[in-house]
Amino acid sequence: MSLLDTLARMEAVRSGHAEPLATVRHRHLSERPMVLVPLAAAGEAGAPLAVLLGTDREHPRLLLVPQPLNRDQRFAFLADFAAELLAHLGPYADEVELVERTEKDPETGEKTQSFRELCADAPQLIVPNSGAVQHLALLGRSTRFRRTASDPDPGPYPAPTQVPLLGRWLTHYTERAQVPGSSLLLPLTQLLARHWATGQSMLEDQHLGARLAWHHPPAGVSGAELAERVETERDARGVPLHPPAGPATDPVFDAKVLAPAIARHDKALAALAHRDGPESQLAVKRAAEELHAALLGATLPTWRDVWHGLDLLRELPPAAHLTERWESDRWSFTNHRDRLAAGEPPQPKQDDAVTAARKLAQREREQAKVDVQEALDDPLAMAGHRLSGEAFSGEVVEVVPEYDTTGRSPKPRPLLVLRTEDRPHADPGREVHRANGPNAQKAEIVSAAPGSITVRVLNGMGRKKEPEPGTLPEPGERVTFTLFELTVRQSAPLPEPEDTPWTHGGPPGGGSTDPSPTGTEEWE
Repeated sequence: MSLLDTLARMEAVRSGHAEPLATVRHRHLSERPMVLVPLAAAGEAGAPLAVLLGTDREHPRLLLVPQPLNRDQRFAFLADFAAELLAHLGPYADEVELVERTEKDPETGEKTQSFRELCADAPQLIVPNSGAVQHLALLGRSTRFRRTASDPDPGPYPAPTQVPLLGRWLTHYTERAQVPGSSLLLPLTQLLARHWATGQSMLEDQHLGARLAWHHPPAGVSGAELAERVETERDARGVPLHPPAGPATDPVFDAKVLAPAIARHDKALAALAHRDGPESQLAVKRAAEELHAALLGATLPTWRDVWHGLDLLRELPPAAHLTERWESDRWSFTNHRDRLAAGEPPQPKQDDAVTAARKLAQREREQAKVDVQEALDDPLAMAGHRLSGEAFSGEVVEVVPEYDTTGRSPKPRPLLVLRTEDRPHADPGREVHRANGPNAQKAEIVSAAPGSITVRVLNGMGRKKEPEPGTLPEPGERVTFTLFELTVRQSAPLPEPEDTPWTHGGPPGGGSTDPSPTGTEEWE
């Protein structure tokens, strides 16, 4: 947690409501996202119980497993889930635009122009919290290797045709959610925490209802009081009036509501199997409606909270670099669509050494890029770097012309004298970078004293003897410099998998990245 986050949390405790951590929205929000509120069965990791989903806030659809221990009912639930999700993804995969790209032949060095398809937009999934992301990842892992009746060797328990495809998409989305700055799959509690600070702990912020209680509490009630009320209020049976965001359910709800409803449904099905008739069919229908109502009551408050949180986020203007990061998400969605169309196998259970290193390098690179872009887009983000000594901002008091005469012709190296109260953690000679200039400019600190810093500008002033107009700030103008580079460096190249040493899973043994889809490794 940064110093600015700590100060904002202390201010939220004092004021009694959420305090802003950003002036702009740093994540993309689609006009028509699909919201998912999943529930997992207690006592079995990754076992689905229900999911409330849809793109219309007024008309969600609840899918449920009447008996989580029943394999056929699980597969029926997953087939319905796949039908809903794939129907939402399909139109995005079909609408494309052609993007011109320049490719260089590695042998001849010749450059050729080519065109590639890029999906015009990508479907966005919104879940309540990070626990829901982990639950979807478990669902993806347990379904993407499933064999179906159309496979040569379907096995004793073939899954519906669309279930493995559902698993591959869920795996792609949950892996993409680990890439900093990605917006394909967003946990709302994490998204709200990026833009506002509350006066409670980060663990308490995982309860979506309690987290939203800090936003615009009613007069005379603090955010802490309203959050405690949301977390603790229960009905006469002891069931929470505002259930947690899941995917785990409340133990009292499990014992007093869910378990009896499942038992009555099982009993009705057993009676129907023993003696089919109108009364038995009506009993099954009533038991199913009771179970549906119980699970709808457990998910609907969170469903409303998710849409309320999205309304809060839409009030913020989008950051300048959002379009660039969303285009990266569109390429990710397009590339996975192409892999599926090419018939490539499912994602392996465990990455080989090179793939794992590439993923780690990409995430480190994206994290550095997001930090820089957010600092450039948002004064509050830059203020955090200033508080930590990684940047400084000040008013230009004087511009002193100076020249470097060591070469054939003198080069401008003017001095900027800044009036500032910031104290960067840098000694004279440290390279700094101008954050709000017309182009990327490097400078170095010449001297630093309380209330004043002098820097020497090193480039970005044109090729003439005198600096080009507009390349230097005028006295009275405010400028910002950072101690970190504003462009992210590329990571070192990695070898191909076949060139990886045997110590890292390469030849001669061949490695163990084969997914080995037995189709029965999760729920058997």
